[in-house]
Amino acid sequence: MFSNQRTVLSGYATEQVKRLKILHHYFPARDKYPRDSRFNSAIYDIERVLIFSTLENNKVDLDKVIYRAGDKIHFIKYLDDYYLGAMYLIIEIDEDRSWYRDTILHILALGTIMLIVLAIFGLFFVKLFLKPMKNSIELLDNFIKDTTHELNTPISAILANIEMMDTSIMSEKNIKKLSRINIAAKTVSHLYQDLTYLVLGHQRISKDEIVDLKALFLDRVDYFYILANSKKISFDLDLEDASLLIDPVKIARMIDNLISNAIKYNKRNGTIKIVLRKNYFVVSDTGIGIKSDKISSVFDRYSRFNNSVGGFGIGLNIVKSIADEYGFEITVTSKLGEGTTFRVDFSKDVIDEKSN
Repeated sequence: MFSNQRTVLSGYATEQVKRLKILHHYFPARDKYPRDSRFNSAIYDIERVLIFSTLENNKVDLDKVIYRAGDKIHFIKYLDDYYLGAMYLIIEIDEDRSWYRDTILHILALGTIMLIVLAIFGLFFVKLFLKPMKNSIELLDNFIKDTTHELNTPISAILANIEMMDTSIMSEKNIKKLSRINIAAKTVSHLYQDLTYLVLGHQRISKDEIVDLKALFLDRVDYFYILANSKKISFDLDLEDASLLIDPVKIARMIDNLISNAIKYNKRNGTIKIVLRKNYFVVSDTGIGIKSDKISSVFDRYSRFNNSVGGFGIGLNIVKSIADEYGFEITVTSKLGEGTTFRVDFSKDVIDEKSN
């Protein structure tokens, strides 16, 4: 702004010097100080004493060439010929603030353009850097899909044949071996169901119907009894009649994963307590517990709070996704070394009032 104004003010100063020269030659016949509608002016002598002024802002700094004085701009010109005894000529004009507005607009416009350019480059480089991770995730997903497809037939065959075997004619030794096979098969079966839901669950259209939760809990406890018994874990059931309008496959996956989790992280000779009420159910164990700083991340996919226990860390993530879909509220409380409790509160729109 000063650079642009310096040229204009220098021209005004030259014109004013010419007028001072004329006044100097005709003084005192002419004694009226020259004025101009475009600017105000003042003259000072060599001692910096004011001779005459039409300035509106009298805060003058004779050590500068151009500067702002309030809402005015002052330009100082040094005179060589001392017309009227003056050594300093000050030219004053109003400051035009449009330059400031135009500068801000230019900064905003250029800044916006730069942000857009940087965003484009940023997206390009993010995609470039994340491509290996994306490929790894796709490879993992494809592996899970292929694995689940291949697991279905042999697991079903193993479980079906175990159910058909007559244990009454077996020796105690063979019965124990069959029991271990059954435990292993059900463990793999549970993992298969989780992987299938993880890969295909989001594509499945929910088929909601009235589900008897008490009967479902009894059925799932019976299913997991052999797994729990392998660790001498007992069930403490406090079940009341309760029904939900929900997809039976999804509520079964939720209950299965909570019970499986309670078995997996429980202590030997521990207990799993299940409480069912009209508006909620609770699954608690007497296991190893969870550190307080880890509780907030228990529902994250692939999150495991004890690496000594098997699994992929997807069970609780499935539980949370189903709860979110139906508006359930899950509360987790845990104490390290004493156990963990999961409480699931139902939303009102899924509670079957008629059957209760």
